[in-house]
Amino acid sequence: MQPCGTKRKLTCLFGFGIICMLAFGCAHHQGELSGFARSPHFDEQVRTFTFDPDVTVHINAPSARSFNADRPTLLAIYGLPNGNTIAQTIGCQREDGLDWHFYIQHIGAQTRYLRQARPDINLVVAYVEAGGRSWPTWRKKHVDSGERIVELIETLKQSISGTRPSVALIAHSGGGSMLFGYINVVGTIPDWVERIVWLDANYGYRDDDRHAEKLIDWLRRSRSHFLGVVAYDDREIELNGMKVVGPTGGTWRRTREMIDRFGQVATLDCRTLSDRERCRGFDGRLDIQALLNPENKILHTVLVERNGFIHALTFGTPSAEAAANVFTAPAYGQWIQAGNALPGS
Repeated sequence: MQPCGTKRKLTCLFGFGIICMLAFGCAHHQGELSGFARSPHFDEQVRTFTFDPDVTVHINAPSARSFNADRPTLLAIYGLPNGNTIAQTIGCQREDGLDWHFYIQHIGAQTRYLRQARPDINLVVAYVEAGGRSWPTWRKKHVDSGERIVELIETLKQSISGTRPSVALIAHSGGGSMLFGYINVVGTIPDWVERIVWLDANYGYRDDDRHAEKLIDWLRRSRSHFLGVVAYDDREIELNGMKVVGPTGGTWRRTREMIDRFGQVATLDCRTLSDRERCRGFDGRLDIQALLNPENKILHTVLVERNGFIHALTFGTPSAEAAANVFTAPAYGQWIQAGNALPGS
């Protein structure tokens, strides 16, 4: 990982009657964030640090000239999938000999797309990588994992100087374990959590752990709260001739359980479309999509690559109608960076 850089400073010189006026562009950008460095890609502001001996964080913010302190700031905390580094999750353009993991999520490019699609906010993304590249393994290793996750999220909230951001908790694959670790520990999900989205990551959902109870209470408390799930029918998929999912496992089954449970307390509009089942409720703030999979393909990462992160941050908003839909052709090609910004990852 690249070390945290030093904040750029632009100084206007005064003396002997030479006055540098703002009109001549000499003032430093008001959107510069303390502790962040300038990225070689799209002039973004970035910061990388170790929160815990076993947790690495990389934060990506808009460029100083486009970060507007008068706009609300949304901090999207992304729990990484099992086996992926931060650099691979950000993604980059194809290069000979580069690991294929760099091409299967493109969260960096989807973030840049979103900054154009949602100009009403400053979108900041924090990539959170657990030691061993597995949140489930990390949680098993630490008996106080839930408390550590709470502290991590509080630390990330405070890392963007001069703002009081709302937070979106988003995860793919094993990263969903980070979200459940948080929900398990907090008595009530805070109001500053604006979105919770599992992208084929809700393996850990359990009624016995009061997940539905806490999520329903949170949805009811504010029209600014959004809950999303995207999964696919993984019951019959195979890898090397063997079934990947056991007879009771997988996200398809957990997603059906969530639909049944939420349907007990709210009216859900559930429809079967050509390629998916979709259930919505709470005035569109609950959006659950289960992709049909008649060919039994492994779509675990494909649903992220095909605009999954874009969907996660647009459903239920006025931007959703114009934004790219999940599981359609990737819409962010022009925003894929030219190289790996995090050497050694």
